Amino acid sequence: MKITIYTTKGCPDCYGLKQWLNYKNIPYTEIDIEKPGVSDYLKNKYGVRVAPITVIEDKFFYGTFEVQKPQIEAVLQKEAL
Repeated sequence: MKITIYTTKGCPDCYGLKQWLNYKNIPYTEIDIEKPGVSDYLKNKYGVRVAPITVIEDKFFYGTFEVQKPQIEAVLQKEAL
């Protein structure tokens, strides 16, 4: 399962998300939203450009880590079945 997280430096929710994924030994690819063209890509693809954004296969989540965590857990549990 491919997980990509879009983050920014100094974002506490991005930090929390990365720490949690690392604690769970869940591999992910991290992309900095501040890199040229990335925020425009996110706006065009998902309609938002706020960090963090988590993409798992064909699903995406955004908002605080507290908002995303149960959504991500639900997808991971479905994939584990």
